[in-house]
Amino acid sequence: MKFVSTRDAAFKQYEPCEVIKAGIAPDGGLFFPTAIPKFSKYELIGMMPFSYADRASRVISAYLTDLDKADIERSCREAYGESSFPGGAAPVVNAGGTYFLELYHGPTCAFKDMALQLMPRLLALSVKRSGAKGDAVILVATSGDTGKAALEGFADVPGTRIAVFYPANGVSEIQKKQMCTQRGGNVAVFGVDGNFDDCQSAVKAVLCDTATQEYLKERGCFFSSANSINFGRLVPQVAYYVSASLDIGEECCVTVPTGNFGNILAAYMAKKAGAPIGRLICASNRNNVLTDFFKTGVYDRRRKFYLTSSPSMDILISSNLERLLWLVCGPEKTARYMSELKEEGAFRVDDRTMAIMRRDFAAYYADEKQVSFAIAESWRRNSYLIDTHTAAGLHAANVYKKETGDTRPMLVVSTASPFKFAPAVCSALGIKAKEGFAAADALAEFTGLEIPQPIAGIRGVPDRFTQTVAPADIAAAVRSFV
Repeated sequence: MKFVSTRDAAFKQYEPCEVIKAGIAPDGGLFFPTAIPKFSKYELIGMMPFSYADRASRVISAYLTDLDKADIERSCREAYGESSFPGGAAPVVNAGGTYFLELYHGPTCAFKDMALQLMPRLLALSVKRSGAKGDAVILVATSGDTGKAALEGFADVPGTRIAVFYPANGVSEIQKKQMCTQRGGNVAVFGVDGNFDDCQSAVKAVLCDTATQEYLKERGCFFSSANSINFGRLVPQVAYYVSASLDIGEECCVTVPTGNFGNILAAYMAKKAGAPIGRLICASNRNNVLTDFFKTGVYDRRRKFYLTSSPSMDILISSNLERLLWLVCGPEKTARYMSELKEEGAFRVDDRTMAIMRRDFAAYYADEKQVSFAIAESWRRNSYLIDTHTAAGLHAANVYKKETGDTRPMLVVSTASPFKFAPAVCSALGIKAKEGFAAADALAEFTGLEIPQPIAGIRGVPDRFTQTVAPADIAAAVRSFV
């Protein structure tokens, strides 16, 4: 398998280990394989008796062909073992006729664990394969969940250092507490005066800054990323869509709560790999830039930014959309669209490109009232508790089925424990408004469910990281950390 940059018309090729080590392409584009591996119907049927870890290793090995298959298999079994995912990784649950892919049973109670428990292992294998020397400095911009999952995955991993940047006023109280109490001798956490897009743009700029790269090189280090711009984050996500489709056993549509577009892109890749997946429904919250894009062909970030009860989706620049554009219209148009987005704040794709995308994708969004209603109805009808992000997905799935009459099974991706967003979930259920851990206690009492240990265990732990920086000062913060 070879990889190219989404913005390189010359199609310079890279080995998988180089791609995971670097994170982002030298020209600012994103790495993507020259072809998506295909699995035959018989190969997929053959995977059905496998454990989740063995299914994942089969999918991932098809992409990372320069890494030893036995190493990938061992890494998957370590990452998805009982100690990290009690009861098993990525279970599919049927609640009232809708399937839910529960991706939040890992050490940080969010779907990012599915990739970030494995990615440090893939990075270590890739660094060893590439012959690189020194520490990998992992930079992460987070809208709430990626940060903690990356910190947990990389904490005290030899040969790595990790710095996380989050919007200081744009994450839930529990998300913030999870990050700011992180232990480990190689970690740092910074709040940022701005939103997630400010964090992400600044971090991408630092990753591509030659002066900062040279600064690291002089100190025996090199950059990488744990955001979904790094293909090493994306490929483990492909695996859980293949696995879920096998668990359902027939062609299903998939609804994904979407912010940075990585999770739904992984579902698209699984479909193209041969998994029995039908239509992909892109679910947004009030920051509905993707909904508008799929309806109009215009991507326009020049709009009001909203802080919502589903903060991991509070994003106006969806980085992984670039990879879909590359697949559909090639590097020259993709580079032009990304340049227009950066310089003008918007771009319009041609009609042919939009028509191709709409064959596979539909898009809807949920406002705050609709999110609350979906949470309340799920509990009332099925005694099934969902978080705010999953609720946006459930609303979108229901609207899609009503509008289209599509009768295929529906899989809604459940991305976080409802206890991570307990105040909003309490409000939706009519529980007296509370904040943080008090809300989690009230939610547990009302539902009879236990607060997950990764959340209960940080109650009362003092914050270790309290620094807040401006977006323009992120490069200086990185240099100071190094």
